[in-house]
Amino acid sequence: MPPRRQKADPWHEAVLKGWELVRRHPLFRSLGGYLYAAQDGRLPKDGWAYITPGGSVYHHPKRRADAGEWAWVFAHCLLHAGFGHLDPRTATWEDLGPEEATRTQESRRAPGAAYRAACCVAVDRFLLTLKIGHPPEPLPHPLPEEDERVLTARWRAGEVPAEFQSTKFPDFFVGTEETATRVDFPRAFAIGVSAAATEAIEVAGGARSSLTDAVKKPWDVALGWFVSSYPLLGALATGMKIVADADLARAWDISVAAVNAQAAEIYVNPLRSMSAQEWRFVLAHEMLHAALRHGDRAGWRDPYLWNIACDYVVNGWLVEMEVGTMPEGLLHDPSLKGLSGEAVYDRIATELRRMRKLSTLRGRGLGDVLGEPLPRPGAPGRYVDLDDYYRNALTTGLAYHRSGGRGYIPAGLEQEIRALDQPPLPWDAALARWFEEHVPAVERRRSYGRASRRQSATPDIPRPGWVRPEDLVQRATFGVVLDTSGSMDVKLLGKALGAIASYAVARDVPRARVVFCDAAAYDAGYLAVEDIAAKVRVRGRGGTILQPGVNLLERADDFPVTGPILVITDGECDVVRIRREHAFLIPAGGFLPFRPRGPVFRMS
Repeated sequence: MPPRRQKADPWHEAVLKGWELVRRHPLFRSLGGYLYAAQDGRLPKDGWAYITPGGSVYHHPKRRADAGEWAWVFAHCLLHAGFGHLDPRTATWEDLGPEEATRTQESRRAPGAAYRAACCVAVDRFLLTLKIGHPPEPLPHPLPEEDERVLTARWRAGEVPAEFQSTKFPDFFVGTEETATRVDFPRAFAIGVSAAATEAIEVAGGARSSLTDAVKKPWDVALGWFVSSYPLLGALATGMKIVADADLARAWDISVAAVNAQAAEIYVNPLRSMSAQEWRFVLAHEMLHAALRHGDRAGWRDPYLWNIACDYVVNGWLVEMEVGTMPEGLLHDPSLKGLSGEAVYDRIATELRRMRKLSTLRGRGLGDVLGEPLPRPGAPGRYVDLDDYYRNALTTGLAYHRSGGRGYIPAGLEQEIRALDQPPLPWDAALARWFEEHVPAVERRRSYGRASRRQSATPDIPRPGWVRPEDLVQRATFGVVLDTSGSMDVKLLGKALGAIASYAVARDVPRARVVFCDAAAYDAGYLAVEDIAAKVRVRGRGGTILQPGVNLLERADDFPVTGPILVITDGECDVVRIRREHAFLIPAGGFLPFRPRGPVFRMS
């Protein structure tokens, strides 16, 4: 027969739970010490526990109590150490008799009855405010308000009151001078008080549910700090989710962290060891990447070099604002202070070989701004307008930060946040502005050759009417280089041509010069703007070569030198160089394979 499984002692489990409850509390974490079961005869039958000069706690092995009672007992013993009651330089003691000395196996002396009772009053009074566990026995009420020294002097001169006298074995022993200099319990307790105050603020900010809950990971604590203590990024932090998955970080080569704005997720490598201050810097870095939409602003630029440029800008802002501590190895150059991401990109683009060796928070040669959410089990979808979410979070945070006087904000960061509060014009309105600037309308004038309708108040007075000049003048026009390859979306193409026709009619442009391009250029000549869409045929003959069509317009004798050119393409084309005023009209999300010199309008 297999041996019987030994049942766990529920009373012993209560002892361990009580000890764990005390050790999780920030007040006692730095005090050290270990828990042992006292040997038979070391504690009287009605005794509970005692603490040695070295900080070890011994409990009665046969005492029955719940976890809350043991937590009170253990906290009581440890507080004796934290309050300095074990220090022989401050204690008053009396000699133990030979029986007690044999029981404790110590030649040193135990504290006097008055001093011991006064110290226990001070500890119990503090424990009542701490609310950890509950006393195993009713406490005298009320407890004296005086400190240990005053009570000790009073009770030594007279007699310890009966309710404070204890026949139990002393619950603490005073050490030697050597022990007191080796273990500084009051200093460790002061550190615990500071830690408890810090974590109490985190409880108020939502970083943890209570002081005794499981210790949160440093990145979770750092994220909670933004919610409770940093208004600029507090609203943003509430909507961001931290994904700490070692396998995911290894699969996607995430050295420290990366972010995806679409999913509002920050991916961190949990195996990376950093301080809470460094995690604050890292999380602020990634949140600004997402909120300022750095991934969507890359445009025609190289994504990795654009990521490097934005890293320089964001790290510079965080160093100026003193948000956390910048981890070693991050990109920071004080000479780039005040520059935008676009300006920094223009500087570093000339040093491609050196910049390729730099590393972001994700690693060398990899951008930490991810283009799409990382696939993982349970990944939630986002059902909000991301532009509205990030814009509202940053602008609200900026307002609270300013009104509360919570610290310095770099001018460049404030400008970008305020720019987010002014949404860009829709593509069709922006295109209309371009037409208004570069395709001037024919001015009308008044002439008596065509009389205006007379006013009823003065029917005998003739008035001039509005006419357009009939003399031979050069009328305003523009050129259209149209991508008719098979990759073009027919619906978007119709939308673009419809918008062009309406703007041209509004500006009295009768005809436009049109060139169709796919594998070759086809000159359609001057077409009435409302007829351009009817003439389009998407041929789908391979790749798109636009440069011949541009050259045809620029060299045409019947096309004015000042006439602007509008290029309509999906971005899957060759490199185009245009020497006159021009613009590009491409689908939303499309990118040109070169750096455009003119404005780019994206159709939505």
